[in-house]
Amino acid sequence: MGKIGVDMQRRVNVGIIGCGNISTAYFEGCRRYGVLNVVACAALNPARALAQAARYGIRACSVEELLRDPDVEIVVNLTVPQAHVAVNTAALEAGKHVYCEKPFALSSSEGRRVLALGRRRGLLVGCAPDTFLGGGLQTCRKLIDDGAIGRPVAALAFMMGHGPEGWHPSPQFYYGKGGGPMFDMGPYYLTAMVNLFGPVVRVCGLAQTHFAERTITSAPLAGTKIPVETPTHLTGAVEFANGVGATMVMSFDTWPGPGLPCIAVYGSEGTLEVPDPNWFGGAVRLFRPGGKEPLDVPLTHTADRSRGSGVADMAFSILRRGRPHRANGALANHVVEVMEAFEASSVRGRRIRIRSTCERPAMLPPGLAPDELDD
Repeated sequence: MGKIGVDMQRRVNVGIIGCGNISTAYFEGCRRYGVLNVVACAALNPARALAQAARYGIRACSVEELLRDPDVEIVVNLTVPQAHVAVNTAALEAGKHVYCEKPFALSSSEGRRVLALGRRRGLLVGCAPDTFLGGGLQTCRKLIDDGAIGRPVAALAFMMGHGPEGWHPSPQFYYGKGGGPMFDMGPYYLTAMVNLFGPVVRVCGLAQTHFAERTITSAPLAGTKIPVETPTHLTGAVEFANGVGATMVMSFDTWPGPGLPCIAVYGSEGTLEVPDPNWFGGAVRLFRPGGKEPLDVPLTHTADRSRGSGVADMAFSILRRGRPHRANGALANHVVEVMEAFEASSVRGRRIRIRSTCERPAMLPPGLAPDELDD
């Protein structure tokens, strides 16, 4: 594969639906790639769309107007999780490729319908997170593929915290259906591990809720009570098709304590400490048998990427038909099925076999510049 940078033969027009907290990262990230041209934005709150349109020199419009616009080729769906499937469906029915914020859907059955619609229409479907395209996780991928720790045997994945009500301006949706630590942060961790190991085959989980109500302490809703309608502490074991078994804990019910790795991979010939999958960079450390100190591994890929990298990767696939894009809908919906299996396993008291599968995304070539992806 060759490199594609800012000298692409044409740009792919993008419309963004949803102008909330995460949208600035997408506006900034998309404009770093010469293949992308953000032309319009829309939001249920017109004031937010107008503000972002003025900031980035594009036009604000209604959702309906954006979907009717023949110039828009990719819709980037940044709405709340509860609206992801409806907006994805509307975009595909309007003849647009669609790239969605995580989670892809609130259930894998809904996600399968979106994927089927995309196939029928001959349109691409993609989904965050794209952080696995950053230098931290790509370096880990290369180390594992190169045999730096021998055969991967086991993994640990931890996201321990006390929820977003202390910093997010409107955190209510985190505690409704489709929220909670698994559907909020699980996509980062599970997508990172699928990138490292391939698809999942079985899950055994325990889902708990330790606080029936949360109190917002951030502005502007400080003091508001939130009923908790979703599990907020999930523990389980994930079995990958390649034989790796991962122990995973996702929690909004814990306070800071002893340091735990975000992800650690244990191999037959060493151990790899993987950086926080919520980010594009981070330190990569390698532990060798008999070594007294870990080795800090220089990144083989650029960490200077941002939200929008997955959208750009999709745009290259639109221009080069038949080229797989990495942050794709099949991967995203596989992750949704794995996430919902934690609660299903807890309720049913047994392991859950994962019906879906997906391709392990191709590794990016080392040495690409921040505004480059391969073709």
